Amino acid sequence: MKLVFPGGEHVPVELTDGARTLGSGSDCSIVLKGEGVAARHCEVLVKAGNASIRPLDAQAATVLNGRQVTAATPIKDGDLLVLGRVGVSVVGERKPAVAPAAKHEPVDDRTRVRTALPRYLLRGVSGATLGKTFAVTDNAVIGRQPDCDIPIPAEEVSRHHARLKVTAEGVLVEDMGSANGTYINDKRTQSGLLKPGEELRLDTVRFLLITPGMDARQQSAGARVEEPKGRKGGSSGAMIAIGVVVAAVVLAAVLHFAGMF
Repeated sequence: MKLVFPGGEHVPVELTDGARTLGSGSDCSIVLKGEGVAARHCEVLVKAGNASIRPLDAQAATVLNGRQVTAATPIKDGDLLVLGRVGVSVVGERKPAVAPAAKHEPVDDRTRVRTALPRYLLRGVSGATLGKTFAVTDNAVIGRQPDCDIPIPAEEVSRHHARLKVTAEGVLVEDMGSANGTYINDKRTQSGLLKPGEELRLDTVRFLLITPGMDARQQSAGARVEEPKGRKGGSSGAMIAIGVVVAAVVLAAVLHFAGMF
C-alpha cells in the first residue's frame, strides 16, 4: 500500500509497518507544504498490512472520502484523504493490468481531489468545539449523535440538529426540528444561507464559517470568542473602583470649598 499525492506535494510513499506523521513541520515523516496543513496534521499507522489514519490536530480538518474523521479510522485501497487543501490517494497492491493504464488517469485523480476539497470550514468559537475545525461537505448533518457527519458532544445540541448544503454563495442551513433552535448571526432560522465570516449557533454552541484561504483577520472579525470563566465580573469590579475614586474626589472638593468659607 502507498500514498500518492496527485497535486505533486510529495513523491509517492510506500507504507510499511510502523507509524508515519504527516504535516508541515520539518520533524514529520512526510512533510507537506500546503494550505491548511498543520505542523503535525495526522498519523498513518500500518500493522500487519492494515492501515489507519489518526488526526493529531483538532484545529485542522482531516477528511476521508468526504467525511471528517476525529479518531483512528481504517484506510484501504481507493480511499481519498484530504488534509487541509492537500489530496492524498490510498493505493493498494494491484495485479498488473493486461493493457497499459490510460494516460489520463492522473488527471482523473486530480479531479477527484478537487471535488473532495472542502469549500467551507466551521471553526468552533465556544463550548466543546472551541478552537476545533470541521470540514463542511454537501448534505452534511450536524448534531449530537456519533453517526452525524459533524458530531458535537454537547447536551444542548439535538441528536440530528441541522443539515448543511454547500452552495457557491455559502452554506444553506436547514434546521431538522431541533429542540433549542438554529441561528444565523443570532437570528433563529428554519432555513437560511450562512455566508463566509458569519456565525452559526446551535443553542449556545457557536461556529464561524470560513474558507480555507480566509485571512486570519477576516476570521477574527466575525468571531465573538467565548470569554473565559471567572472574568465576567472584572468589568463590574472596575466600575466600582472608578465610582469610589470619583466619590473621593467630589468629597475632597466639597471640603476644600467649605474650608474657604
